[in-house]
Amino acid sequence: MPAAPRLRHRVTLAFLLVPPLAWLIVAYLGSLAVLMVSAFWSRSSFTGAVVRTFTTDNLVRVVTEEVFRTTTLRTVGVALTVTVVCAVLAVPLALYMAKVASPAVRIALVVAVTTPLWASYLVKAYAWRMLLSPEGPLHWATGYSPGYGLTATVITLTYLWLPYMVIPVFAAFQRVPDSLVDASSDLGASDLTTLRLVVAPMVFPGVAAGSIFTFSLSLGDYIAVTIVGGKTQLLGNIIYGQLVTANNQPMAAALSLIPLTAILLYLFAMRRTGALENV
Repeated sequence: MPAAPRLRHRVTLAFLLVPPLAWLIVAYLGSLAVLMVSAFWSRSSFTGAVVRTFTTDNLVRVVTEEVFRTTTLRTVGVALTVTVVCAVLAVPLALYMAKVASPAVRIALVVAVTTPLWASYLVKAYAWRMLLSPEGPLHWATGYSPGYGLTATVITLTYLWLPYMVIPVFAAFQRVPDSLVDASSDLGASDLTTLRLVVAPMVFPGVAAGSIFTFSLSLGDYIAVTIVGGKTQLLGNIIYGQLVTANNQPMAAALSLIPLTAILLYLFAMRRTGALENV
């Protein structure tokens, strides 16, 4: 390529890349840097103003206080439970959509899975609050309702984030060649053996990719648990309370490092599965 066209190509590429890269570096990474730095600040007990002097008191409290440790374990447990339930529900549904359903049924199922994403988060959460009410429709129909609490939180979060698991798993099943499945069958493998030894290794990166969404979204959620969680407290609620109610930004920042660290560790664990290539 001659020098002049090559230069124009580089200039055009630079104009295209500078705005998103600037947004990523300044707005996203910059805000994370401020968050991490502010975790080492303190707050004046008299005025409530942030004091920009270095201290590790907030981090020490996060590590040593029982309420924070218990809430962290509960939050991670909820996120993992939601992820597992979403995977259990998504895998058979995605398999049917990709390999069994007719084209018309497949389109209908894709629409059914993705349509809730267009509805308001709050509308969906409050709809589940009504359904799970001790005197709500679920109790009328079955005679039982979990009421508000940890179980209701897991159910609501599973509903909210299930499409984020179904779509990547569905895409992973579609990438499995039918000829490979037929070859396994021709060689004498049963359907279960084919699913376990041939299909599962090819689909697992899609499940792992979906789990990144469900885990991270559940880990940082604080609205659903406020609506259906009753007295249940997750990290998101405590961070919100420290920031808005207690007006303690440094403590909120220190607590925010817990889910941030958990997500980074989860991404590191998923990196070897090929999940990041399927996100």
